[in-house]
Amino acid sequence: MSERSSTRVEGAQGPMHTGSGNMYVTVGPDLGDPGRPSFRRIADDQLTWLRRVLVAPSGMGAARAELADTGTVILDGLPGSGRTSAARVLLRESHRDSGVFRELLPGEEGELSLTDPGLVGSGDRLLLDLSASDAARWAAARSGLPALRKAVHDQQARLVVVMPHGGVLESDLQRNRVVIDDPPGVNVFRRHLRMHGLPCEQYLRPDPTVDDFLRERRPMREIADFADLVRRARGATRAGDGFPQWCATALRSRADRRNDVAVLVARLRESPQRALLITVAMLHGAHADVIHRATQLLLGVTGSPPEEVPLLQRRDLAERLTEISAETGPDGHVRFTELDYDSAVRTHFWDHMPDLRQHLGVWTAHSVDLDGTHVTRGLRDGMVTQLAGQYLRTAHGEELASLAEEWSSTSASRAGLEAAVQALTCGLNDPAHGRHFRERVYQWCANRRLRGKFAQVLVQVCADVIASSHPDQALLRLYYLARREPDTTHALRALCELVDTSHRLRRRLLNRLAGPALSPAELDIFLSVCAPGPLTDPYDNGRALVEESAVRGALTACWRDVLGDLPPSGWQSQARRWLHTAAVGDRLGGILLDVLVDAADRCGSRRGAAFAALYASARDAECTAPFGSACAAETTDLLFQKICAAQGLGRPTTPPQAESARETES
Repeated sequence: MSERSSTRVEGAQGPMHTGSGNMYVTVGPDLGDPGRPSFRRIADDQLTWLRRVLVAPSGMGAARAELADTGTVILDGLPGSGRTSAARVLLRESHRDSGVFRELLPGEEGELSLTDPGLVGSGDRLLLDLSASDAARWAAARSGLPALRKAVHDQQARLVVVMPHGGVLESDLQRNRVVIDDPPGVNVFRRHLRMHGLPCEQYLRPDPTVDDFLRERRPMREIADFADLVRRARGATRAGDGFPQWCATALRSRADRRNDVAVLVARLRESPQRALLITVAMLHGAHADVIHRATQLLLGVTGSPPEEVPLLQRRDLAERLTEISAETGPDGHVRFTELDYDSAVRTHFWDHMPDLRQHLGVWTAHSVDLDGTHVTRGLRDGMVTQLAGQYLRTAHGEELASLAEEWSSTSASRAGLEAAVQALTCGLNDPAHGRHFRERVYQWCANRRLRGKFAQVLVQVCADVIASSHPDQALLRLYYLARREPDTTHALRALCELVDTSHRLRRRLLNRLAGPALSPAELDIFLSVCAPGPLTDPYDNGRALVEESAVRGALTACWRDVLGDLPPSGWQSQARRWLHTAAVGDRLGGILLDVLVDAADRCGSRRGAAFAALYASARDAECTAPFGSACAAETTDLLFQKICAAQGLGRPTTPPQAESARETES
C-alpha cells in the first residue's frame, strides 16, 4: 500500500498518537476480515473452475490460434453453445505476469470509451461480451473495435469479443471471427460430474434418465445445472441408492411443483405451521436449533400471537417438520425430503403473499444477528442470497437495493453490515440487474448523503465485487467515497490498494486529480497515491510512469496545490520519500526533483516560501537517507541548483530560506 504522511490507529483500546500529522481512529465494526477470501480471489477461482469443467466446443482450437496470432478473436455461435464460457477460458489461458482480467462495459459510468487508448493496460485480458446486445449497441461497439484492437496490439494484450448471433460484421473483421458449436451434451454432463467428485464407474454407464434428458438440444448452462442436481441428489438420498436413483431424483426436482406447494400451504392454516415452512425454505440445511429460533422470530415479526398451550403439551419439532415434508438428519440439520422443494416454497410465498415481502426483509435482518455455534457466516449469506433471489427474480431490484441501504444505515452490527454487502453482491452479480446496481452504487458514492455505516458497505462492494472485473468503475466510486468520508479512511485505503494493482489505474487517478484546484480531501488522496516507488517502477518495455509527459503534468499540478495550500508538516513525509528516491542518482531521480521544483515555481505569491520549504525538507531528509548522508547531500545540492535555475539566478551562496526571509522583510 502507498505510504502516507498520517498515522492510523485501528481497533485501538483508546486514542494514541505516534508523531506529527493527522490521526485517524477507527471505531466500530470493520468489514475487512483477513480470514475471509476476497471477491478478487473468488473471481480467479471461478475462472479456474470454468477452465476445468469446460468441454472444448468445436472451434475452440481455431479461436486459440486466432487469439495467439492477432491478439483478438470474435466468437459467434448459437445461444447456449458456451460462447461466453469459452471466451473466459481463452482469456484465463492467456494469463501473464502483467495485466489483469477485465470485462469491458462501454457506456456505463466510469468506463472509458472503446476508442480511448487508456482503456488497455499492458498484458490485460479483456472480455467484451455483446452476445445479448441489440443492433444499435452492437453497431456502436463495432465502430470502436479498430481503435481498441490497435491499443490491444500496442499493449500486447488479449481481447475476446462475443458477438450477437446473426449480427453484422465488417469484412475486415471477418478474419477474426470464429464460430463456436455445441460440444456433445453427454461429455459436458460427465465432465461436470467428474469435477463434482462422482465415481466414473457410476456415470459412464448408460442411463435412460440421462439419455432422455439429453435427447433434445440443451444450453450448456442447463446441462451444468442438471449435473449439479445429480450431485445434490447423491448427498440427499438414502443409503443404497445409486446413480440411476440420483438421476431420477434430479429429474423429478426439475418438475413444476407449484400445484404441490399450493396444496400443502392450503392445508397448513395455522401461523406456526406456515412460519416453519418458510423458515426451512429460507434456511434449508440449517441446524434444528437455528430453525426453531428463526421460526419464533418470524412469528414475532408478522405479529402472530404466542401459543397459549402449555409447553409440555405442544407438538415437538419432529412432528411439526413431518407436516411440511421435512426432517432432521443424523447431523441435526433440517431439510425437505424432496430435492429442491425449498425453491418451490420460496417462490410460492413470494408470488402469492406479496404483503409478506416487507416482513421477510425485517425478519432476515433480525435472523442474521442470531448467535450460536450453528449460526455461521455461510448460513447468513445463504439466507440473504435466498431473499435477494426473490427480489431479482421478480424484477424488484430497486427494493433490494433500498433494503441493503436500510440494513446498514441504522446502528448495524457486523452481521448486519455483512448482510447488506451480500445483498448488493447478489444484485451486482446478477446478469439482468448488474448494470442497474452498478449505476445505483455510483449514485450513492457520488451524490447521496450516506447514513450510518452504509459507506463501509459501499467500500466493500466496490473494492471486492466491482473491482474484480470492472476496476475502472471501482476506481471512480472509491474516489468519490474517499472525497466524502469525514472520520475514517476505509475508502482511501481501498483506493490505494486498487491503484497499487495497476499502473494504468494510477495514471487515470492522477489525471482525474489534476483539476483546477484540489479540495482538502483530494490533497489527502494525492499524497496517499503519489509514492515515488510505483511512479519510478519500470513497466511494459522498461518505461516508468514518471517518464510520461501527461503523468508529469498531473503530478506537477497536484504538488502545486499541496505546496500552496498545506503547511509543510502535511506533505514533508511524502516529499522526504521523493528525495530519498531521487538520491539513487539515476535519470528518474532528476525527473522527480524537476516535478517538485516546477510545482513550487507555480505557487504564485507563495513561490518563495514553497522553494524554501522544499530546500528545508531536503536538508532534513539527509538525516534519514537510506543510502547515506553524503549521497543525500548531493541530492540537496542538485535541488538547490534547480531552484536557482527556476528563479533565473546563477548559483547564490545564500540558501533559499534566507532569500525568502529577505523578500518578506522588504
